[in-house]
Amino acid sequence: MKLIKAFLHHVRTPKVVQVLADAGYTNITLQDVKGMLKPITEDEGEFSRDTTSLVISEARLSLVVADDKVDEVTSMIRATGRVGQEVSGWIYVSAVEQVLPIDGGA
Repeated sequence: MKLIKAFLHHVRTPKVVQVLADAGYTNITLQDVKGMLKPITEDEGEFSRDTTSLVISEARLSLVVADDKVDEVTSMIRATGRVGQEVSGWIYVSAVEQVLPIDGGA
């Protein structure tokens, strides 16, 4: 199993989620994060006192997939997440050592 984390511009997130859901990937987590992707427009960026640099609001999309599905999922994210810039975001793939359900049983 692999954990895929993608950092995307907010404007592309709904389309990326829809494409993944249409392909059967529904256990997706989304978080609003601040990051340093290149802003699409000049008014998208804001100065961060914490980092003393320009940041934008981004989305972090996470999902766990079987090893043989990594190329399929990352290709869908890369194709759908583009906003016209040379780099429109980043995808990280990490190994998952264990997947355990949280249930009411002991």
